[in-house]
Amino acid sequence: MRLELQSVGLSFGSNEPQFEDVDLSVEGGDLVIIEGPSGCGKSNLLRLLNRLHEPTTGQLLIDGASAVDSDTVNLRRRAILVAQTPTVRQGTVRDNLCWPFTFRVNRRWPRPTDDMLRRRLDGLLLQEVTLDDESRTLSVGQRQRLALLGALLLEPEILLCDEPTASLDGASRAAVETQLETRCTAGAGVVVVTHQDITTFSTTVRRTRLHRHGLQETA
Repeated sequence: MRLELQSVGLSFGSNEPQFEDVDLSVEGGDLVIIEGPSGCGKSNLLRLLNRLHEPTTGQLLIDGASAVDSDTVNLRRRAILVAQTPTVRQGTVRDNLCWPFTFRVNRRWPRPTDDMLRRRLDGLLLQEVTLDDESRTLSVGQRQRLALLGALLLEPEILLCDEPTASLDGASRAAVETQLETRCTAGAGVVVVTHQDITTFSTTVRRTRLHRHGLQETA
């Protein structure tokens, strides 16, 4: 899967554009980091990539074709966004992780077993969290990792992550970064919005910085 923003601008109502002339492409195996000052529109840029927002100017292409007539449900299955402040459903950790597998679009994926969920939780340093814990009692950092795991279990072609390590300590950050790189080396594209310096990736990283008049690649 390849997503491409061409000369994209975004504004809301009569306000000045948040940004304009943004060009960005991401496909399987890409690892892209988007940095920039608070309020510059990094989160909204992610939302453009799976059509939670529509561009004011320019266009989104999916595998070379205009996204205007695309099936948004299928797009959001293939390109999953993990929000900075994830919402958890009432119910257990198990309920939250397995709930997406009840959707029609996900039914061809087998529901994960408890053993698999346990291993994946441990991989994100969530050993203290049990599958029977009430999800709404988790800390912000635990909820972030739970939401990331929910997305990883669905094996998206493109993974869009908004500040995935913002509320985490050093060890938990490293665990999350390892999971993101593993997904990338498995063939997925990964886009990470962050204000933190990420230096642990061994995979080639495209570092970019968003500003008012475009997206600039940095060293």
